[in-house]
Amino acid sequence: MGETIEIKTDAGTAEAYLTRPDDAEGPLPGVLLYMDAIGLRPRIEDMADRIASWGYVVLAPNVFHRDGSAAELAPPGDLTIPENRESFFAGGGVMERVGAYTPELSDPDTLRWIETLLEHAKAPIGVTGYCMGARLATRAAGLRPDVVRAVGGFHGGGLVVEGPDSPHRMIAEAQAEFVYLHADGDHSMPVEAVEELGKALEAAGLTYSNDVHDGAQHGYTMADTAPYHEGATERHFELLRSLFERAL
Repeated sequence: MGETIEIKTDAGTAEAYLTRPDDAEGPLPGVLLYMDAIGLRPRIEDMADRIASWGYVVLAPNVFHRDGSAAELAPPGDLTIPENRESFFAGGGVMERVGAYTPELSDPDTLRWIETLLEHAKAPIGVTGYCMGARLATRAAGLRPDVVRAVGGFHGGGLVVEGPDSPHRMIAEAQAEFVYLHADGDHSMPVEAVEELGKALEAAGLTYSNDVHDGAQHGYTMADTAPYHEGATERHFELLRSLFERAL
């Protein structure tokens, strides 16, 4: 049971995909799903539906709502062709949007997404994020430790960067269980960054896993793009389902 809804934010209206099991009865725990840099599209909706089928209400917002609708920002070509994917990232303004979505914008949005999710679901909630969405998911745990009890981050880039706004610094404020699955072919999350992320998780005294999948690249869960890796994707779903079952 999926539908597109509109969410009022300080910057205007944002569209989001909201889905729940077809046979749902009574309130269900919520899951906030953060899209990757490519945007809100059928692949993200498919992933949200699969998670919802486990017994959750899932909300996937268009975090780039300031730049346009999901349809307006959608890639024009088939991104399973490597050349098309490279062209999209090189000339579609994608990385400019990612860079401009700073915590000054994303943190208020996150609080609004969680408020909206809790209008349709019960606490506690889980958060999962992909690519840049893993950064947003990590920050969400620190922003609302009272309700976020589970965080999944998959092929996340830039989880550890210089400066006080680095996502990994938010872990100290969290009260959630974390599961990260990185790709060994991901230059946006090198070994040193994975190790630093692990140190932050350990220092916070939280339950976590912080693993690397061999043979996978950045974007491995996205079946509509060239880096898709079926084995890593299914492993991610298994890890995420187990996490939510434990924590939610």
